[in-house]
Amino acid sequence: MNKKTGILLITLIVPVFIFLGLKIYGTNHYELPRFIPEIDSTTGEIKMAKRLNPRWNESELDTVFQTIPAFQLTDESGKAFSSKNLQGKIYIANFFFTRCGTICPKITSQVSRATDTFNQDKDIRFISISVDPNYDEPAKLSAYAKRYEADSTRWTFLTGAKKEIYPLILKGFHVPLADASEYDAAIKNPDETFIHSERLVLVDKSGVIRGFYDGTDKKEVDRLIMEIKVLKSIYATE
Repeated sequence: MNKKTGILLITLIVPVFIFLGLKIYGTNHYELPRFIPEIDSTTGEIKMAKRLNPRWNESELDTVFQTIPAFQLTDESGKAFSSKNLQGKIYIANFFFTRCGTICPKITSQVSRATDTFNQDKDIRFISISVDPNYDEPAKLSAYAKRYEADSTRWTFLTGAKKEIYPLILKGFHVPLADASEYDAAIKNPDETFIHSERLVLVDKSGVIRGFYDGTDKKEVDRLIMEIKVLKSIYATE
């Protein structure tokens, strides 16, 4: 085989291999981090488990991540609402109270904008949990929801027993929360009483946290919207 023939063969064969490589390995694999790994209470080490369907470039073991614990609260219509209502859904949680005059209106406006982006998507849900549940009875939540023209089929406002809500927010969603009146009875202003996070929390279909976002920042909420789409793409390619 002379030199010209060799060059011709290479010219013909290389594109074929490139095409086959792209065909086999060229599928986009989107990545989105998981948060809050489980810790083994005996060893103090991060728990690991076998991957169900590892890709060729992945290790056999994967980190085990905490999931949002089961909960049962009450929605703005006075009906029971549990974590079972969110099974198989991607959802976004935020934390507020109706008497809040500082960050809550900003957060709720941004959440409203995010719900509009996914107004035709039945796989995406939004929940807003009150940190002032003794005051925020369902009628108060309903009036608040109407103020923001919330679609109750996709965006739910929740209240319940404080002894259930506070541990859920602190240990389940892993965001800070405090009722200052428990430490100083002289505090009467609601905005000084309830110290809560501005974070929005993105939770996947398995109940694992996939992101935290500043709900007062438009750019951060834009990132949330983008990463919801990324998460949907991940599920679509699995």
